[in-house]
Amino acid sequence: MDPPNQSDLFSLKDGNLTVAGRGGTAVLLTGVPENVTLTPFASAFDPSSCDDAPPELAKQAAAAAHRGAFLGFTAPAPTDRAPCRVGRLRNGRRFLSVFRFKTWWSTMWAGERGGDLQMETQWVLLDVPEAGGYVLLLPLVQGSFRSAIFPGDDDGVVVCAESGSMAVTATDFRRIAYVHAGDDPFRLMQEAYAAARVHLGTFRLVQEKALPPMAERFGWCTWDAFYLTVDPAGVWQGVSELADAGVPPRFVIIDDGWQSVNRDEDPPHEDAPGLVLGGDQMTSRLYRFDECERFRAYREGALLRRPPEVFYDKSMPKVVVRKAAEVEAATKAKKKAAQGGGADLSAFDAQIEGLRRELEQLLARRGDILAKLCGDDSHGGAGEVGLKAFVKDMKRRFPGLNDVYVWQALCGGWGGVRPGATALDARVVPARPSPGLAGTMDDLAVDRIIEGGIGLVRPDQAGDLYNSMHSYLAGAGITGVKVDVVHALEYVCNDHGGRVELAKAYYDGLSKSIATNFSGNGIIASMQQCNDFFFLGTHQVAMARAGDDFWFEDPNGDPMGVYWLQGAHMVNCAYNSLWMGHFIRPDWDMFQSDHACAAFHAAARAICGGPFYVSDSLGCHDFALLRRLVFPDGTVPRCLHYALPTRDCLFKNPLFDQETVLKIWNLNKFGGVIGAFNCQGAGWDPSKHRVRGYPHCYIPVSGEVRPSDVEWRQRDDTSDMANASEYAVYRCQSEELVLMAPQSHPIHFTLQPSSFELFTIAPVRTVGGGDVGARFAPIGLVNMMNSGGTIADVECRDGGGEVEVKVKGAGRLLVFSSVRPRRCLVDGFEDVFEWENGGKLMVDVSWKRDKDGVSDVVFCY
Repeated sequence: MDPPNQSDLFSLKDGNLTVAGRGGTAVLLTGVPENVTLTPFASAFDPSSCDDAPPELAKQAAAAAHRGAFLGFTAPAPTDRAPCRVGRLRNGRRFLSVFRFKTWWSTMWAGERGGDLQMETQWVLLDVPEAGGYVLLLPLVQGSFRSAIFPGDDDGVVVCAESGSMAVTATDFRRIAYVHAGDDPFRLMQEAYAAARVHLGTFRLVQEKALPPMAERFGWCTWDAFYLTVDPAGVWQGVSELADAGVPPRFVIIDDGWQSVNRDEDPPHEDAPGLVLGGDQMTSRLYRFDECERFRAYREGALLRRPPEVFYDKSMPKVVVRKAAEVEAATKAKKKAAQGGGADLSAFDAQIEGLRRELEQLLARRGDILAKLCGDDSHGGAGEVGLKAFVKDMKRRFPGLNDVYVWQALCGGWGGVRPGATALDARVVPARPSPGLAGTMDDLAVDRIIEGGIGLVRPDQAGDLYNSMHSYLAGAGITGVKVDVVHALEYVCNDHGGRVELAKAYYDGLSKSIATNFSGNGIIASMQQCNDFFFLGTHQVAMARAGDDFWFEDPNGDPMGVYWLQGAHMVNCAYNSLWMGHFIRPDWDMFQSDHACAAFHAAARAICGGPFYVSDSLGCHDFALLRRLVFPDGTVPRCLHYALPTRDCLFKNPLFDQETVLKIWNLNKFGGVIGAFNCQGAGWDPSKHRVRGYPHCYIPVSGEVRPSDVEWRQRDDTSDMANASEYAVYRCQSEELVLMAPQSHPIHFTLQPSSFELFTIAPVRTVGGGDVGARFAPIGLVNMMNSGGTIADVECRDGGGEVEVKVKGAGRLLVFSSVRPRRCLVDGFEDVFEWENGGKLMVDVSWKRDKDGVSDVVFCY
């Protein structure tokens, strides 16, 4: 996009914000008020002041400085919340944006004018073809203020700066937003967030941090299996089922339900009784830093001596959850009847009371079973007790289990810490959402937090809070935490210096505790999809959720939610990764392998480049599907990059425009992959402020794929693959192998609703010479969804007459070979192979336990 001379690209003159490029000059905003300012990044950036940034990063920021500028404004009087119209975005200017549809979660939105913008927008990418590129508008943090974008009247664009405290005011917001231009939308965003990194100095980019080892491994999360009733025997049973089936979890996340929490009306030193479903616990507070009684009572060796298969009814968790759901449904029915007025509610009361008794009886039965297990004193009470004993026994029984993470809320529990229960100074603070969240979606979690407030530990004790929890957990063998409910802080910031200052105190304490107790990176952040978390809280965090929760059905009762919610989840993850991926490795969340759309989810997880884990209920697994994702040792063929939407999807709506297939690209060591998904059928409804189904959009859609859809040049080690003169393309679902040149017509396809196709794309090379020269490309194990991820190495040897392929896994190896090889060796021994006209060359390989699963396959020409 750079013009011939590398002068500053942005200009603000005569009320117009313009950008210059090779194609000319484009007007971005008109009617820009006089109080709006533009400051070239090059004039404001001092590389020598970036002491905390790696020199190479500062150098990159300096090289791209002419492409960026600060967009800001001045306010007429000191204020704690300053919305400023920065201009008008004319009709016809295509944009892609991400906005918060809940306090915790963000999603994509595309439009063509300022009036199409949504509230709490985190960034806007503008399509600027007349200047030959794109422009990113990025709200920032300045001092004690954060900012977001809102729609204004008459297609206006509003940048709103807010502190979150009526006591914190300012008038100078000249660096509250940033604009950056470029001809590659992916590199543009990379450059923009690098500029923000060296400017703010409050966070680190993902390349500055090490990913937790779990990113390369398969795992299981307890949430959907138990909800709040998780217990040691159930966790043991779940790991055992997967391990015995040949898909061993290498990490476990013990989700919400393990902590010691109670409500204000409960006895101060006892666990809250009867917690089952999510929602019941959201007014509860942490009253001690160790585990709840179900885990606290565990004694070392108990499940080694008497494994769950002997006594544990694995159907019980589902029975308990169903009964709790009946209680919840009856309570909702009573509330609806009461709102109608005049109804006799006694029948509802009787029904609810009866259902509650039945639920209490089920919980009591389960408690009796666990009490007998944990109360076994036949070995004289020797050994460890509680969580430490349980984790120790788990790792004895499952030696491949590397990591055990546990859930926590940022403030301790959902409702924070109970005042007076610990040595920390905690006080219940009323929760008040910021004005910008008024137009977001109704949310049970928000309602319950507002109902109960948050037991907030004094900000200067935030580090003590985390170290108290984490040092105990680390001593018990826990290796990391999933930190949830992150943006609750902005609800309680008014008396603590505002949202930025309160966040800094808490994130600093969290970062130091993670560094001390969990190897510096033992954390997954969740419910965190707001810009101030990423700008302030990602110094240690290297992995975080890219989408909202996996919902196996619509909680509001839409029967099609089983299907359309899955596409919405996938789109959220893909487009959020565009910005979040610069801070963290995106986590696409768990799913259930026996769900109606399990293969749909599995295909996306296979190529997302993030961690892969399921939340299967006990006895509810599709092991055949899991084996297409997980190696026998519990590792996974992870892509090199993180999955992102292809360029032709950036300004489209793959949720309900009835024509766009979501396509995501990623990179493997010796090729690329495109995932195509029909996500049509749901999305945000601006008029109703909620995500809903669009049944008329749940239809087949068509698309096309070409090798250039893979962004080969986004990594230095894959950029040469962009120069291939020919590619072999394998379709996972139809099992077709075709050859394509860069100028070839694209592959056309049609997808049914909630269905997918994966395209493995490998550059073709010439091997051998003379009469035996062959064109060759490695595809990988076709029984694995990310086939290309199974290729560990490819090497031509003996003058090019032999090609050695190292492949990890077991199954059928597919390569393209234009001629039939003379012979094939597998681990030094000649083996049978199949070769078909058209170039399909296949050979079977087995799992090599002594070589980490890798087979050496040599094709001799």
